[in-house]
Amino acid sequence: MLDIRFVRENHSLVLKDLEKRGDKEKQAWLKDLLALDEKYRVLLQNGDALKKQRNDITESINQLKSQGKDFSAKIKEAKELPNKIKEIDASLAPLKEKIDFYLLRLPNVLHDSVPVGKDDSENVVVCEVGKKIARPNLPPHGDILEKNGWADFDRATKVAGSGFYFLQGDFALLDFALQRFAIDLLMKKGFRLIQPPLMMNRKAYEGVTDLGDFESVMYKIDSEDMYLIATSEHPMAAMYRDEIFQESQLPIKLAGISPCFRREIGKHGIDTRGIFRVHQFNKIEQFVFCKPADSWAFHEELLANAELLFNELGLAYRVVNICTGDIGIVAAKKYDMEVWMPREEKYREVVSCSNCTSYQAVRSNVKFRLKGGDKDYVHTLNSTAIATSRALRALVETHYDEKRNSITIPKVLQPYMNGMKEILPVSE
Repeated sequence: MLDIRFVRENHSLVLKDLEKRGDKEKQAWLKDLLALDEKYRVLLQNGDALKKQRNDITESINQLKSQGKDFSAKIKEAKELPNKIKEIDASLAPLKEKIDFYLLRLPNVLHDSVPVGKDDSENVVVCEVGKKIARPNLPPHGDILEKNGWADFDRATKVAGSGFYFLQGDFALLDFALQRFAIDLLMKKGFRLIQPPLMMNRKAYEGVTDLGDFESVMYKIDSEDMYLIATSEHPMAAMYRDEIFQESQLPIKLAGISPCFRREIGKHGIDTRGIFRVHQFNKIEQFVFCKPADSWAFHEELLANAELLFNELGLAYRVVNICTGDIGIVAAKKYDMEVWMPREEKYREVVSCSNCTSYQAVRSNVKFRLKGGDKDYVHTLNSTAIATSRALRALVETHYDEKRNSITIPKVLQPYMNGMKEILPVSE
């Protein structure tokens, strides 16, 4: 969320940003927030003044006692203070609750380069890379996987319901090959591997994302204050909650390895009976804690890492700059990478790369101490390195040989596939 001091001192900038987003409701919220904040601070000052007065009176009573003087007037004065202080404290609580309500829902301030637009149709293409091939007569990827024994959807539905799958044989190994390829690339670039908890409590989750919007796609554990993680970004962002780094410790670059769990599922048809948008998938995630001055350079670096992975896999893709109507409230700027799907002859999202500036850090209270002793909030960034199920679909549609019923394995993955150059059908 935005720091209340930032909102107070930069309310014109925040208002301008809300106007850029076209969010009239939150423009009204901002006006109400500033009025509540002013009222809260006046009450807080009055309460602090009364508490100081109470302490001063106590000290005066002790002095009068020691001098053997009459202190009855001071006792009478002191008796009036507790109720006044109690009244102010009682008034502060609902004000603070309303202020926090607004702060948790006001969006981050967008970077100047974020394009204005009402929905994803107005996202701006930054670049297109690779040759787009067309294979409109190719069977759906789910049918190819079932035909060759590489996936079993019917038995997964029997076990867990729709939106799940069994991967089998060398195709399952290909999933792990993608993960190892991404892990090795990130380790060479100085990322520390993190295997996070697969569940988080509500307080931790509220510190890293807009849970009100995200909760509808998350799995809640019955009778527990716990959620299955939707991405390893979330536990990594919460990892240092309420901690202070030394400036010399930054940046911290993490590579999260985890399955991800989401209730959302793809549209009926090509996404549903397949592995592109499902309830459970594996993902390698990039995450960075850094000084504010460095975050925009890291944003480009994380995107470059994801581009390198897909380049090496021989997959065509494009990068888009997400517009105001599609960006959500946490990121100050977001790129999406979309891989080319030859059967559909469309681009589909495979990577999301965001600079959240200090928004998550304020929510989770993560700071760093400058050399002079002052403290400031860190900036946080996240980006998919690879979500394997989505990359697998692109590999199938790009590298499937219909005559041989085989998938050509990209050269960079062959060392992780025991030297295999192609994946052949599974024989039961």
